[in-house]
Amino acid sequence: MRQQSSHRRTVVRTTALVASAAAVVLGLQTGTAGAEAQREAGATALVLGAPQRAAAIQEAQSAAAGTARAIGLGDREALVARDVVKDADGTVHTRYERTYEGLPVLGGDLVVHQRKNGARSTTKATAARISVPTTAAAARATAAGETARKVVWAATGKPVLAWETVVKGLQHDGTPSERHVVTDAATGKELHSYEAIETGVGNTQYSGQVTLGTAPGFTLTDTARGGHKTYDLNGGTSGTGTLFTNSTDTWGNGLAGNRETAAADAHYGAAVTWDFYKNELGRNGIRGDGVAAYSRVHYGNAYVNAFWSDSCFCMTYGDGAGNLKPLTSLDVAGHEMSHGLTASTANLRYSKESGGLNEATSDILGTAVEFYANNAADTGDYLIGEKIDIRGNGTPLRYMDKPSKDGSSADYWSSSLGRLDVHHSSGPANHFFYLLAEGSGTKTLNGVTYNSPTYDNSTLTGIGRQAAYKIWYKALSTYMTSSTTYAGARTATLSAASDLYGPTSPEYNAVNAAWKAVNVK
Repeated sequence: MRQQSSHRRTVVRTTALVASAAAVVLGLQTGTAGAEAQREAGATALVLGAPQRAAAIQEAQSAAAGTARAIGLGDREALVARDVVKDADGTVHTRYERTYEGLPVLGGDLVVHQRKNGARSTTKATAARISVPTTAAAARATAAGETARKVVWAATGKPVLAWETVVKGLQHDGTPSERHVVTDAATGKELHSYEAIETGVGNTQYSGQVTLGTAPGFTLTDTARGGHKTYDLNGGTSGTGTLFTNSTDTWGNGLAGNRETAAADAHYGAAVTWDFYKNELGRNGIRGDGVAAYSRVHYGNAYVNAFWSDSCFCMTYGDGAGNLKPLTSLDVAGHEMSHGLTASTANLRYSKESGGLNEATSDILGTAVEFYANNAADTGDYLIGEKIDIRGNGTPLRYMDKPSKDGSSADYWSSSLGRLDVHHSSGPANHFFYLLAEGSGTKTLNGVTYNSPTYDNSTLTGIGRQAAYKIWYKALSTYMTSSTTYAGARTATLSAASDLYGPTSPEYNAVNAAWKAVNVK
């Protein structure tokens, strides 16, 4: 049994034997190490316990009316505190949703940044002034299977009164569907639509033997990590399923034919992702509140996908083609849990450029989780879904060094990027991350050869994965909003790099150069 370093192994029991995953963390820093470490420590988020976080949010809500006036909102607008991030240097980033005469304002979210010296700045999803007649809504019929609420749509163009309708059903491949459609309340014109069930794929059952967090009575309940539980849907497509329970604390045998194997993969993936968030990003669980999501395995029959759903706050995994390759490996767990992270922070809308950034965030952090695990049975790489052979020819699902190698993703930004499926418009952000971490040109890492080009034919030197993912996470959690585009992501990551390493640092300059290299200027 491979031993793991003690600082990356917090478990309830040590006798479980299951599959694992892989990773190595590299933090390449340049410049004056002492000064950079001081800057990073100042801007790094403090880990807040659940009571501390709840108190901070309550305090922010108590002061919300004064904050709304201070940042120039109108008398009919109000703020609802969603999250509070406190940096070690005393800076407080408070994320708010906005209401107008009590109606939710979609695309009205904002983040207030309060420095220790009292200086305040605000990042808004929209700069548009909100002034709409809330009593002029046309009558609307609700069809079967739909739910609707009256909202203000402010994400694009002039804010208008609207209806947000949620239609539930199934997508073409059997994935549950929760389609949100926003229509103008006066004209009935569709303003926006997106799919709320966010999907992803990854490796499966190639990980080796690991330690699982379980509970007395031998259940897959990780009491050391927010109470994360893993359930067996047993071919079902709804409900929670049955909590995995055993007569011993040994789970699975590494083969798909054993139902516990997929559960062990999913459970371990959730544990490593939790540890990565906490130890590397300073975050206590997906929402930062110390409460775990849960996992469901054996969804449907030969279902070749995995997905995150906000409505259940859970990850769900299919068993793959022929029910032989469950999509329950580490990078899939990291990918799916990171959809939940995005939903609880920037809440990037799952369509057009913001949807591509949403998917890229899951690929970026799922990849970071895989490297973090440092498991020799499945070494870390910049390939997405390389183990499941979803194409049937041994190739990965996505490539971060040159996204277009999958035949569908874009390497660089263009004005038509938002027309692509979000899994393909994620390409430029994935490419940006690879270039920022590893640089351009040809290199071999962990036995995989990469050859990353640049739009402007520039030659880039990477700053290391650790610095790259810390910059992306800080940008996501403190500067991005629901409507962030690629141009906005550039601004957000530059702000994050400035906070962490300084505005004249090599890291800041590398972020700027990497965005230029994918045609975001």
